[in-house]
Amino acid sequence: MLFDLSDSPRSNPNRKKSRVIKVILAAFAIFKNKIFLGFLAGVVAVLAGNSAVEYTSTDHFCEACHVHPHSTELWKKSTHYRNKSGVVVHCVDCHLPPEGVYYLTEKAETGARDVYGKLFKDISKIDWEAKSKLEHAIRYTYNESCIRCHVDLFGVGLSKKGEDAHIHWLRNKEQVKCINCHLTVGHYHEKKVEEVFAASTPIEGKTLAPAKPVVADVFENYTEYIPSTYVKFDLIAVPGGQFVMGSVKSEPYRQEDEGPPVRVRISPFWMGKTEVTWDEWEIFYAQTATRGKNEIASLSPVDAITGPTPPYGSPDQGWGKGSRPALTMTHHAAMKYCEWLSLVTGKKFRLPTEAEWEYACRAGTSGAYFFPSDPKKLSSKSLMNKLFGADTSTINRYVWYDANGAWKTHPAMTKQPNPWGLYDMLGNVREFCLDYYGPDAYSANTADTVIVDPKGPETGDENVIRGGSYESDATQLRCADRDFTRHDDWLITDPQSPKSIWWYSDVKNVGFRVVREFEGKVNAGK
Repeated sequence: MLFDLSDSPRSNPNRKKSRVIKVILAAFAIFKNKIFLGFLAGVVAVLAGNSAVEYTSTDHFCEACHVHPHSTELWKKSTHYRNKSGVVVHCVDCHLPPEGVYYLTEKAETGARDVYGKLFKDISKIDWEAKSKLEHAIRYTYNESCIRCHVDLFGVGLSKKGEDAHIHWLRNKEQVKCINCHLTVGHYHEKKVEEVFAASTPIEGKTLAPAKPVVADVFENYTEYIPSTYVKFDLIAVPGGQFVMGSVKSEPYRQEDEGPPVRVRISPFWMGKTEVTWDEWEIFYAQTATRGKNEIASLSPVDAITGPTPPYGSPDQGWGKGSRPALTMTHHAAMKYCEWLSLVTGKKFRLPTEAEWEYACRAGTSGAYFFPSDPKKLSSKSLMNKLFGADTSTINRYVWYDANGAWKTHPAMTKQPNPWGLYDMLGNVREFCLDYYGPDAYSANTADTVIVDPKGPETGDENVIRGGSYESDATQLRCADRDFTRHDDWLITDPQSPKSIWWYSDVKNVGFRVVREFEGKVNAGK
């Protein structure tokens, strides 16, 4: 057989090059098609993704998945829905960052949380009022989103109060968020008008107290009246005695500043059956408020006492006043209240020392609480309690705290008292004490020494706080648990210069109760 060698690649270099070029062109064509297809797929993905982002950012989509049943209703009542400009602010405008990768990551996290809540949580058991508080809401709003719309912080018609607040914000952006002052603008909440009643305003069904203070020299429980007013409060005669102050190392959730335990002897004294209520505080305010800022103050017979300026916001947080514990006042204001009360009643009132407070709280008991229970079996910090629940039947009879307090104060005497008849010693609101705080206040005492009526460190920057509040975990309700004021931190959002010496802007779970000193001999009652 004969072969035409001219067709062999070896014998025809040009043919070989041609085939190589064809292979390259074919490969390029395939590659080009893949690039095109990839590009096309990318374009489709981007468009689809953008459409998905746009759709899932609509108010309708948020409403369909959001487990809060009232969010849409309250939003439509707010100034972010109906306003003079006609601009409607949508869900994502406040609850997501303005743009970028951060927007997408926060969107994914927020969406996942709401989907999980809708599918797996019992919506009827969620405390929506608690969720609307600043402590929760501050995590789901962004300063950047507020500023995107509110470019001019000093617009026409802004009040002097608003100017001061915005200047303060510009100087403290890292510490203060817009929502600190504007919590209710996105979801409507009815604002109550601040009122201060006059001490002599007639009250149906109540008798006006005489102009002279009541005489109470016998050491027993009695009712104190504020002269020429309708306000009265009960005092419990706390017997003198000895107790061990602090906690042992084996007590669950014990903190280092609670020891070593100290033997203390306490002299008899009277203590308020309840924390000072708004009814009591508002008489003080009405009679002493700084002149020129409150007309009722001109009626005051107590010219020797300087009282508070008007509060910057709503001091009762909208929860109501009356028999609820007064709060948001500073330690200085509480001290001035005691000075005023001493003057109008002719008796010596003051804040309790830390030792007096713990002695009265324990009421002859020596456990973690004045009722039988174990902090480990009550704490929400415990994984077992989170999974299987805790038996709170006993503690719920005595204490308003995070498990039943709905994140707000409650009227006095709505729980059972401790063995000596004192209400809310461990809950409702925390309480100021007279002492300066010292983390090592107990360490200077020896085990064989009995300390008589200790008054804490001679100097200090902060004051002791005792007891828990409506937002405290069970571990913070122990009789020996200690805390202290954080004066500067509790005034961060106060825009005034100088800052108020009367009202805290950033704490709403601290109040106080009074002690009356007993200077005679115990010859009756307790």
